[in-house]
Amino acid sequence: MSDHEEIAHRLLTERKAVETLYQAFSLQQPDLVNEAVTADWADIPLAPGQQPGPEGLKPIIAMFAAAFPDVRIVIHDVIQVPGQIAVRAEITGTHKGTFMGIAATSKKVSIRLHEMHQLNGERITATWHMEDWLGLFMQLGQFPPQP
Repeated sequence: MSDHEEIAHRLLTERKAVETLYQAFSLQQPDLVNEAVTADWADIPLAPGQQPGPEGLKPIIAMFAAAFPDVRIVIHDVIQVPGQIAVRAEITGTHKGTFMGIAATSKKVSIRLHEMHQLNGERITATWHMEDWLGLFMQLGQFPPQP
């Protein structure tokens, strides 16, 4: 395999890992995470109460599926070089279950998502992410209850 072919194969393999991570949400199949990330994957920052690694993300996927049964992640833009992928995406769904202490509103929502993934040629090793939670709470018309 030539150098060009090796790079092209790596780019395709890494892109598939990122797409598989988002499919875990859209298909409501948390175990797909195992195909996308390494066992020591770093999710930065962790959500409140989230455990590290792929096992820590699985309950979050289940929480999204319960609160937004039609949850989907749509990728809008990807910038990629070997070992790094930047994504601008959108999480959509209808708020049909309790989410972060907010009872179902039946409102359709859209959450902006920006992520930087570091990859090892096959799987994601680290993800830095930022979601527009303020935008979500504005769409729902309320903020999560404070302890």
